[in-house]
Amino acid sequence: MEALSALAAMAGAAFVAASILPAQSEAVFVGLLAAGSAEPLSLFLVASLANTAGSVLNWWIGRLITQGGLERLPARLRPDPAKLGRAQAWFGRFGWPSLLLAWLPIVGDPLTVVAGTMNYPLGRFALLVFIGKAARYAALWGGWVAAS
Repeated sequence: MEALSALAAMAGAAFVAASILPAQSEAVFVGLLAAGSAEPLSLFLVASLANTAGSVLNWWIGRLITQGGLERLPARLRPDPAKLGRAQAWFGRFGWPSLLLAWLPIVGDPLTVVAGTMNYPLGRFALLVFIGKAARYAALWGGWVAAS
């Protein structure tokens, strides 16, 4: 039961961290690895998948913006139109490789919203975001193993 609770906590932390809400999942991941609360591979997979799912939520918010406009979103979720325009121009310039960086703090979450506004295909989006986010958790896991 402890492993299930640990995996649920990891899933929640990773999902929220990938949403537009300010949160971090790296400390939870490393803390659960150190505590031995769950199998490391299971933690890695849950963290990577849940973090990707949070980014898919952002992509969907981006789609809502383009389908119904900013006014359909709650006020606190509405991006600044000027900043959104600059982000769309940046995504248009750098394209799909930028999605591999969706794990970066500050810029990663808005990038996933912009991909939705640009109607980037969801399947490719999810794959690229998963690769980047899984690589980050793999690096954390590798660092933890090296330090142990």
